[in-house]
Amino acid sequence: MRMRNIISCTQSNKQLTLREKVGQLFMPSAFINDTEEEIQKLEKLISNQDVGSLCFFHSRASAATNFEGVKAVVHNENSYETLKSLIKRYQKAAKYPLLIAIDAEWGLAMRIENTPQYPYAITLGALADDQSDLIYKVAENIAKDCRAAGIHWNLSPCVDINNNPDNPVIGYRSFGADKNKVTEKALAFIKGTQSAGILTSIKHFPGHGDTATDSHLTLPLIDKSKEELFENELYPFQKLIDEGVDSVMVGHLSVRALSGGKIQSSSLSKKIIKGILREHMGYKGVVISDALNMHAVAKNHPLKGELEWLAFDAGNDVLCFAEHIAEGIETILKNASQEQIEESFERVWKLKVHTQVSSSSSSSSSRPSSSSSSSLTSNSNLISPNTLNRKIAVESLTLYKGSAKLISDFRETDFLGACFPEKMDNQFFKNINPNIAFKSISSFDGVLKERANILLALFPPQVKPTHKFGFAKEELIFINELIQTKNVVLYLFGNPYVLNHINYEKTKAVVIAYQNFEVFQEIAAEHFMGNLEAKGKLSVKIRA
Repeated sequence: MRMRNIISCTQSNKQLTLREKVGQLFMPSAFINDTEEEIQKLEKLISNQDVGSLCFFHSRASAATNFEGVKAVVHNENSYETLKSLIKRYQKAAKYPLLIAIDAEWGLAMRIENTPQYPYAITLGALADDQSDLIYKVAENIAKDCRAAGIHWNLSPCVDINNNPDNPVIGYRSFGADKNKVTEKALAFIKGTQSAGILTSIKHFPGHGDTATDSHLTLPLIDKSKEELFENELYPFQKLIDEGVDSVMVGHLSVRALSGGKIQSSSLSKKIIKGILREHMGYKGVVISDALNMHAVAKNHPLKGELEWLAFDAGNDVLCFAEHIAEGIETILKNASQEQIEESFERVWKLKVHTQVSSSSSSSSSRPSSSSSSSLTSNSNLISPNTLNRKIAVESLTLYKGSAKLISDFRETDFLGACFPEKMDNQFFKNINPNIAFKSISSFDGVLKERANILLALFPPQVKPTHKFGFAKEELIFINELIQTKNVVLYLFGNPYVLNHINYEKTKAVVIAYQNFEVFQEIAAEHFMGNLEAKGKLSVKIRA
């Protein structure tokens, strides 16, 4: 839905009451698969409290809100159409136009099934420096999909530096371990997003990469010196702020070197937001909190309205996933100065005006033309990711260990194909079978009794490192025994940090494909057949 015209919006800026201005700072969650009763409740909240923005999630049982994974996520084939319909309803309920946000780091598919999915940031991090145009195009396509749905704000990219292999919440969402490459690739993503008139947010300030704690559950502690932080974690933020960014999202993590020695979430720290981010780093734009329902902060502030006030007072302009809107507004009005409210409001309102300008200038060019219908997904106004994903698969494929010559020689042997824990009819083996006759097997005992040369394809059940990426204990034991006793060429279709759990040093070769998409499997098969070169370079460090 198009936001209301620019002139009326800028004029209304002077007409809002102080209470309405405080309401504009709140960004409650909106769930695509809510009940009608829950939808009507949010409509009333928007109308009664003059809420300024919404952040969309799949459902109340989705990963971002269902911390312990107790509730099963129910899939809805019509989530995309439901999303568009809800945005129209919520905009209609609002007195002033809403900013609609979503986490779409790798596309709308991060929150909505049956929508385009692009590779994770860790995959894009494997691209050569001269392939930034592919990252730009990914971000541009995602932004166009956002526009087609009625979304204005993609809360990405992550500019956290991937320097802890056990990180349960960042990891694959980071471009890598090198601060310069993270900065360059994030900048390409930002520029691609901005080209389609969509807002971005760099996150999670002051850097969530070096922790093994999930801030959804508890408060991570980062004990580094101020000098170390500015040298590494804060480097991408500073460089991107200097380039000009729409917003900065502050994470929930304790960084005592920046908070004056206090164990306190950065999202609630005046020293970090007002001191480091604004004064020291010179940032003048919108600051948005990470979700305020996350246990790192929420469980410590049970009094309704208190957390919202503390987050605002610390320097956040937008209070994301605030759960106590009415109480938060009252507490802010009671404690804040008018000047404090006006400053935050002006920054947020400026984003709204900017979004309306972008909507007007790019509405005709941001949607696919009717002549390009062959490149669309089943949702007719979304762009198919297939061609772009194929290019990324080719350019990111990484030969981590071994050589092309070694794989060529292996291909001439009487080898066996083994795959865990995926079914044996995977696309990787399918694309090899027509050219080379080889036997594939998934039985543990069967593989050990078979021939000496094994082509091993690993498909990690999950992308996060918790519970060893979803591999069963007996599976890892078997995989390591296989590598120890056979001549193994390994193709990994998932998070490269899986290698930390296997004896990959004993393999003959390791090739990392990063994603389990069919197109990535097809490209990996082409590589195994000797038809293309692996050009990618792993962007993180694996334990030796």
